[in-house]
Amino acid sequence: MSVLKQFNLTRTSLLTYLSELDEEILDRQSKHFDQTIRWFIGNTLFVNEKLLFVSKKSHTLPSEYSQLFSSDINVQDWTIQPPTLDELMDKLEDQQNRINKFDELFWKSDVKFKVPYGHVESHGDLLIMLAHREAELLGKLKVMRQVLDVE
Repeated sequence: MSVLKQFNLTRTSLLTYLSELDEEILDRQSKHFDQTIRWFIGNTLFVNEKLLFVSKKSHTLPSEYSQLFSSDINVQDWTIQPPTLDELMDKLEDQQNRINKFDELFWKSDVKFKVPYGHVESHGDLLIMLAHREAELLGKLKVMRQVLDVE
C-alpha cells in the first residue's frame, strides 16, 4: 500500500468518525485522560502541519493553534476560544488535500530534522509515522467517547 493510500485511509476514517460526534462531548474532561477530544483532534492537525509543511509560508493554520494544540499546552490553560468541530474538520480535509498534492520526489526526499519516533529518514517515512499516529488517535477517541458516555 502506498504511503498516500495509507494516510488517506486513516484520515478518511478519522473524518468519518468525527462527523458522528457532537460538539458537546469535545470538551468534556475525564479523569482518565489528560486532554479532551477537541485537543487531540487539534493536536493531530497541528503536528502534521508543523512536520509536513516546514516552511512557515506553507502553513495555513491560524497562528493561535499553537496556543491551543501544542503538545506542551493543557486545555485548562486555554485563554482563547478553540475552533468548532466543523472548523477542525474543514482544516483536516484541507490539509489532506494539500498533502495529496506533494509529488513522488517530495516523499522520497529526506527530512531535514530529527523525528523523535522511530526510524524516519524520508518524508514518506514521516507520513507513515503520522498516519500510524492518526490511527492510534482514532482508537483513543473511540475509547474516550465510550468512557465519557458512561461517566
